[in-house]
Amino acid sequence: MILPNWPIQDKVGALSTTRCGGASTGPFLGFNLGYHVGDDHDAVIKNHQALSAYLPAKAIWLEQIHGNSVFVANEKKPVTPWPQADALYTNARLQPLAIMTADCLPILLASKCGGEVAAVHGGWRPLAAGILANTLAKFHCNPSDIFAWLGPAIGPTAFEVGPEVVTQFCDLDSAHCSDFVEQNTGKYLADIFAIATRQLAELGVTKVYTDKLCTVTDSQHFFSYRRDGQTGRMASVIWRN
Repeated sequence: MILPNWPIQDKVGALSTTRCGGASTGPFLGFNLGYHVGDDHDAVIKNHQALSAYLPAKAIWLEQIHGNSVFVANEKKPVTPWPQADALYTNARLQPLAIMTADCLPILLASKCGGEVAAVHGGWRPLAAGILANTLAKFHCNPSDIFAWLGPAIGPTAFEVGPEVVTQFCDLDSAHCSDFVEQNTGKYLADIFAIATRQLAELGVTKVYTDKLCTVTDSQHFFSYRRDGQTGRMASVIWRN
């Protein structure tokens, strides 16, 4: 497990899994938490059971659709089937919120007092579609009182995108143009950490913490769809203490 290094550890619980350990084999070797990727179902169940030992209650998960919808979970009760959305918000105590990634950027948000938390699936499509603005709109506190943690994701030396992606972000804000580096192939290298940090700052969230861990270049610790194609999924989870 990776624990966020931010100054609110005593108010919220948060973690991000790696691929280490676990019951999965083959291309999913290790701690795969994705039921939808072709892994043995029983192995994934065992991995979820192992994760649950670290959580105060049953987590709420999403069917992530690369959009900008936010699911609000303010009552502690099972949610089935999994909601179709790309972010979760709650002010309920001890209710874990979980999102899965294998290159996309996991973004965990928490208010300074720990009374509100959210988990965001920060792929480039959700970020371009305004997922952060929609999630922050659910918070009742001032954005300046919100802390953000950016988990492991595809790094700026590995995330190659086409010019159409650059155009989408530059049309949103010309400052985003500096988050892309043109290559001699006509493609661009994108810094998804910088994109998310810039968008958070524009929305008033300036307390952002990250180690900028790259999923693509660290095959020992992380699954990567861009690197391997068929692969597992990691989880990032947050809850109010």
